[in-house]
Amino acid sequence: MLRLIHTADWQLGKPYGRFASDVRAALGEARFDAIDAIGKAAVEHGAAHVLVAGDVFDTEGPEDRVIVQAVSRMQRYACTWWLLPGNHDFARNSGLWDRVCAKGAANIRVVTEPVPCELDPGHWLLPAPLTHRHNLDDPTAVFDTMETPGATLRIGLAHGSIRDFSSRGEAQNQIAPDRAQRSHLDYLALGDWHGALRVDARTWYSGTPETDRFQRDEPGFALLVTLEPGVEPVVSPIRTGRFQWLMRDWTIPDADGFAAACDRLLGPIEPSATLLQLSLAGIVSLSDRIAILGKLDNDLRHRLRHLAVAADDLVGRPSEQDLADLRVEGMIGTAAAKLMTIIEAGGSDAVTAKRALERLFVEYQRGQDAA
Repeated sequence: MLRLIHTADWQLGKPYGRFASDVRAALGEARFDAIDAIGKAAVEHGAAHVLVAGDVFDTEGPEDRVIVQAVSRMQRYACTWWLLPGNHDFARNSGLWDRVCAKGAANIRVVTEPVPCELDPGHWLLPAPLTHRHNLDDPTAVFDTMETPGATLRIGLAHGSIRDFSSRGEAQNQIAPDRAQRSHLDYLALGDWHGALRVDARTWYSGTPETDRFQRDEPGFALLVTLEPGVEPVVSPIRTGRFQWLMRDWTIPDADGFAAACDRLLGPIEPSATLLQLSLAGIVSLSDRIAILGKLDNDLRHRLRHLAVAADDLVGRPSEQDLADLRVEGMIGTAAAKLMTIIEAGGSDAVTAKRALERLFVEYQRGQDAA
């Protein structure tokens, strides 16, 4: 029996340029912390080998600090780390992987050549490293001709997209979906797809150990794989990620409904480890819309690690009470009536008029609060 950890797509050094500096720092550090989570899982579950199926680094030229952090963290654990060049960190002469090897870590093996490696007696690793960012040919085709004398287990390690992904995968580096069967593999460990995915019983994507985009609710995982000759692999996900990236589309009836939705969101999550992309829609009173936006800016935004809101489809329509309050204010009431006329007429000026009326109502409420 062989037990190993399958992981991929660490993309260490990823810049996260669209976020504020404090968020960028936290997300970047979490990717290094994921190495510790993987190493601890390997020790806990008795996995002597960790297979990293490409894109260990975000680029082929990371800063020295990124390499030193990665190597020093892997050195902490009593397992062997097998690092495969992917499309982000492809292998080239005098490049990144020479810099990694120069650190002299005894438990780190970089597989820059498509040459079989014996993990343990009879347990062979068949690597398919990428030497270019984009390859037109199936990088795993070489598995068919790889000799593994006395093999009881043949394990493929590759980075690319199964053709069945169509538009969801990379256009290049395409891998035959039946590669495990074609090449008589007991397990095929793949990287490139950032969510854990079972292609078939012997072919898996591990996904990234630390989620990095608003496409899925799940945090990052690695896969614990148990292999025995002639038996289907036993594959179990192990959580390694700290952050969750959530997307939510809410249709809001009123301010109370929005508050209830916030409570439902916050209940099962760790807010400080959550990034939220939120879209709001609905028709509410103008006073409710202002209250909702205030709760977003003064409460929810401070609780979460990151909040991005699209609220253009949350329409604030003045209630009869809203308009009655404004009418008694002389010039303010007159301005509000003119804006309502523009809004009701529609056209290109209606959106601007809605925002102006909302601003007018905000200023009116501030005056009332100060009085």
